[in-house]
Amino acid sequence: MPPVSAARAMLRRLHEVMASKGHAQSKLNAVVGIVAEQLTSEVCSIYLLRDGSLELYATKGLAQSAVHVTKLALGQGLVGTIAATREPLNLAEARAHPDFAYRPETGEEDYHSFAGVPILRREAAIGVLGVQHADPREYEDVEIEALQTVAMVLSELIAGAGLVDDLAVAQARAQASGPIRLTGLKLVEGFARGKATLHQPRVVIEHTVAEDTEAERRRVYGAFTKMREQIDRMMGQAEFTGGGEHEEILDTYKAFAYDEGWSRRINEAIDSGLTAEAAIERVQQRTRARMRSIPDPYLRERLADLDDLSNRLIRIVAGQLGTAAQSGLRSDIILLARNLGPAELLEYDRRFLKGVVLEEGSLTAHVTIVARAMGVPVLGRVRDFRTSISDGDELLLDVGNAALFVRPTAEMIKSYNTMSALKAKRQASYAKLRDLPAVTLDGLPVTLMMNAGLRDDAEALKLTNADGIGLFRTEFQFLVAATLPRRERQTALYSAVLDAAGDKPVVFRTVDIGGDKAVAYMRADTAEEENPAMGWRALRLALDRAGLMKVQARALLDAAAGRTLNVMFPMISEPWEFDAAKAIVEAQREWIVGQGRAMPLAIRYGAMLEVPALAEALDVLLPKLDFLSIGTNDLTQFLFAADRANPRLADRYDWLSPSVLRFLRRVVRACTEAGVPVTVCGEMGGRPLEALALLALGIDRLSISPAAVLPIKAMVRSAELLPLRTAMTGWLDAPGSDIRGELAKLADTLGIIRG
Repeated sequence: MPPVSAARAMLRRLHEVMASKGHAQSKLNAVVGIVAEQLTSEVCSIYLLRDGSLELYATKGLAQSAVHVTKLALGQGLVGTIAATREPLNLAEARAHPDFAYRPETGEEDYHSFAGVPILRREAAIGVLGVQHADPREYEDVEIEALQTVAMVLSELIAGAGLVDDLAVAQARAQASGPIRLTGLKLVEGFARGKATLHQPRVVIEHTVAEDTEAERRRVYGAFTKMREQIDRMMGQAEFTGGGEHEEILDTYKAFAYDEGWSRRINEAIDSGLTAEAAIERVQQRTRARMRSIPDPYLRERLADLDDLSNRLIRIVAGQLGTAAQSGLRSDIILLARNLGPAELLEYDRRFLKGVVLEEGSLTAHVTIVARAMGVPVLGRVRDFRTSISDGDELLLDVGNAALFVRPTAEMIKSYNTMSALKAKRQASYAKLRDLPAVTLDGLPVTLMMNAGLRDDAEALKLTNADGIGLFRTEFQFLVAATLPRRERQTALYSAVLDAAGDKPVVFRTVDIGGDKAVAYMRADTAEEENPAMGWRALRLALDRAGLMKVQARALLDAAAGRTLNVMFPMISEPWEFDAAKAIVEAQREWIVGQGRAMPLAIRYGAMLEVPALAEALDVLLPKLDFLSIGTNDLTQFLFAADRANPRLADRYDWLSPSVLRFLRRVVRACTEAGVPVTVCGEMGGRPLEALALLALGIDRLSISPAAVLPIKAMVRSAELLPLRTAMTGWLDAPGSDIRGELAKLADTLGIIRG
């Protein structure tokens, strides 16, 4: 193979062929001639995937009468094997390979050596480029790389000429890869079917041959600089400075981003005449080939990180930095991402977003909570999906069985449809409970309210007949806005929610932003924290930004004019914080009174118990409260010192551990003595067994996701609490009990419905 200058000259000749006028067939005929000459091979042939078969489309050296006549199935012969495996072959003696298939019409009996590479588009093999030689010899690595580079150029020509359409690409990918099953962590249960859609889509490269090599090199240098700055900035952000898996991933990213070997290989590809995007993808193809051949899962995962970083570099150099949400959705999708923030999830059109698959994720992360509020099933901690799934692949998501089916068979789809029908039937049985009271078999009424955060969520009150909205997360409006929401917009939202609720109560939680619920217009204030979950967030942020709190207080008071306003403050650590927050609302109330404007009929003040320290000051706080809500999501992470966004800790700690239940029992007893109603409004209350434990502790007020209201009502109506409360007291007083196991056993014995 001639040196780089000759390779560049070959690409230039190919570019001239592609740019010339004429039929695609004549262009392909010219290409095989150029490649055969450049590699000093007697034969060069192009096979294209047409109607499910690989058809000989152009050749230099084989019989011309075989063109459009010789066809091979995927996996048949050497050409079919290359297309099926998407791997090159390099053979000194082609006939010795077990997959060799002789086709007499081609006249190939005189040739011994063979080398071939797949022609790839959207990661699917749409054809094969092969060369043959009369003498037995293995082609050099540099010659195989030249073939792979030509194959990239051919992909552009083939797509541009319409010789292979996107449907053929999808069919080729499905035939080559087949169905697979991936597993993960159950975050939000449900079934879903849709097309795989990457949150950050891969760039489809349309131009492969460079017109100005130095200009392409400058583009790559600029992209490397920008990418390194992004990674350095991420490593300095608070959410990545506390150790754990995030930090390990970014350490790997940084090592690759500054790896001179990687940038050198990309530069060498540019030297051969490729555009910046094509050069990055050319090196990326080599990485993927190595990934498929490495048995060690750790090394394979590290190379997957490099593959992910290559996609990022291509997006930067191509200027395509947007997400799938910004490009618009037109059909049902299942979203794929390493991780998501709640604001990113809210950008997606709920009509088409059917499910989410994350490489990370945890049960109590805010994106999980938002997804549950949206009714979107989520499967987390799904490893290596980037190497198994491509944009547009058909997916079936079954979070109940912690499974994701990729490119499912007809039988799998039939099974999915059956499960969906059963789910609909179960939902129909729950719907019959809508107008029945949530009362236990021994006559204890239970208040079942729902959590909300979006205007449309209030409609679920009618569907579920919940007793009210026990937690309206006002921060959702802040998360989806590009700028701080104006008072008029806040007032309009709160009024609409109160109107939808009618005579049912709505408890508004004041804005809880910061931590993993960062907003772009306040990011400069929060970027330097080392531990954002326990940092400047929620009420702490609101008290320091008095203007933020005043505007929201005025909006709430205006919206509740003539009605009862229930307002509670999040993440209170000490009673004085409640006093300070209430003082702000009262000051706005007095101002409105002074203006002679309409006022709420009554204002009820509450606090969220999420910080364990507050439990030691309940004797001071409870006399000031009208109600108390326990937020079990943050409370659990603070009790266990376990970051709820850390996937390694996602399923380590149990809501039914004695430490959590004993803590809750102590709070319930204090509230009972003070005559202050207490509600659990975390995710714990939306799970039947956990909710049963809460009832056994004496908690009779739950605020849960809309989807959980009727299943929990079914559980309540089938439960007798006296034996449960007696058993719970015994388990908590006797150390060493497996409370989850014992409670499940007792529930089954008593015939309690658990979903």
